[in-house]
Amino acid sequence: MLIGYARTSTTDQVAGLEGQVRELKAKGCAKVYAEQISATSARRPELTACMDNLRAGDVLVVAKPDRLARSTADLLALVKDIEAKDAALLILSMGGQELDTRNPTSKLMLTMLAAVAEFERDLMKERQAEGIAKAKADGRYKGRKPLAESIRKQVMERHQAGMGATAIARELDISRMTVYRITEK
Repeated sequence: MLIGYARTSTTDQVAGLEGQVRELKAKGCAKVYAEQISATSARRPELTACMDNLRAGDVLVVAKPDRLARSTADLLALVKDIEAKDAALLILSMGGQELDTRNPTSKLMLTMLAAVAEFERDLMKERQAEGIAKAKADGRYKGRKPLAESIRKQVMERHQAGMGATAIARELDISRMTVYRITEK
């Protein structure tokens, strides 16, 4: 049985998640697990449920490898867990080709491409840090603008009244993360 897993990092990426789900269903996935959560999050409940329900002979299908894991080590660990269940992984979009871990060549390509992707991500982070350091030295980088005290006060009032973070964020047109940062202090 083909089982799909779709993920986006934030709740703002609805179209991206819907696109992945469409692609997985078009491939023939009988069940699709979908969530909007960072890959670096310690808890990904839908991925956990997906892995728990994976059986011998099943194929876990993802649109792209970064939807499943953020690092080569994580990806290879997941592949190992999948194979331990006598299942396989199928990645639909790897430079226009599918990679299927039931094929030794695909497994080699997956490992190499995951390593290159992680390397590029590290280079991007390095360049970003260099750019920020230069902007700070030139006096052009001020960081994030401070949140108005009136917004902080409104968040706390609603929080103390028992309103949830999502409702507060929607009402005040701010992110849930901002609500969490304010209420955790």
